[in-house]
Amino acid sequence: MVTMSPRIVFMGSPDFALPTLRALAEQYAVVGVVTQPDRQAGRGRRLGSPPVKRLALELGIPVIQPDSLRRPEVMEQLRGWGADLIVVAAFGQILRPEVLDLPRLGCVNVHASLLPRWRGAAPIQACLLAGDNQTGITIMKMDAGVDTGPMLRQRAIPIAPDDTAGALSEKLSRLGADLLVETLPDYLSGELQPQPQEDSQATYAPMLNKKDGLLDFNHPADELARRVRAFNPWPGAWMAWRGEPLKIHCAHVVPGKADPGKMLIYQGWPALGTAEGLLVLDEVQPAGKKTMAGKAFLAGARDW
Repeated sequence: MVTMSPRIVFMGSPDFALPTLRALAEQYAVVGVVTQPDRQAGRGRRLGSPPVKRLALELGIPVIQPDSLRRPEVMEQLRGWGADLIVVAAFGQILRPEVLDLPRLGCVNVHASLLPRWRGAAPIQACLLAGDNQTGITIMKMDAGVDTGPMLRQRAIPIAPDDTAGALSEKLSRLGADLLVETLPDYLSGELQPQPQEDSQATYAPMLNKKDGLLDFNHPADELARRVRAFNPWPGAWMAWRGEPLKIHCAHVVPGKADPGKMLIYQGWPALGTAEGLLVLDEVQPAGKKTMAGKAFLAGARDW
């Protein structure tokens, strides 16, 4: 008979994973947390802990931070915790078969898309880039593939016209926590059986890097506006100006025609020509300065 009080190990790293860890800890015995190592970040290159580590310590849960799950001491610790179930939310490392097979109830993932759409590392950014009108959360049982495992439950939400990746991630993080704790009792009791994904419908969301944020004005303005939203807050959309990156945090599209990349002023706001339409810059951040409204930026940018 399956116990309704399993020993759970949680694996996650960024802010997205926090609501799930907190919700799990309120209802189940979370016996250990696995998260990414501390890393240097910011201008001062200070060593910073993943958000999940900070919350786990606050909750009094033991934490390990392996740079690889392949290390023998990591497997020894996982076995020592005696997990019945591993729950994963934005962990940042691939789980190899030895880990997937360790808990008797398997490994369950909180994935930020409506699988099989947007398997992979950056599903939230991918749905915004594609102009999808909805996204959601899939609770899935993990297998050795990348987000290919059978699904337990899904829930969709609409994408608002002004949603950025940051805003959408926050909505989905809360939805994921709610859906997980709603799903687990039925899964643990055996009443909910995983259903296979339709592989023929799969799309893939590859990992992003810094260079993806550079805008190419030979593309239409509506595509560029989606990129601005999808890359806020990371990796950030930007263009070169005065030999430095000009970050673009918020922008919108208006009808008009100008050569791609041509800088102009539209009703008092900085704008750029694109392959189709004009991209108006609502909020920008020049190098070494704070974020400011486009109009305020123009006041100090006489050469725009």
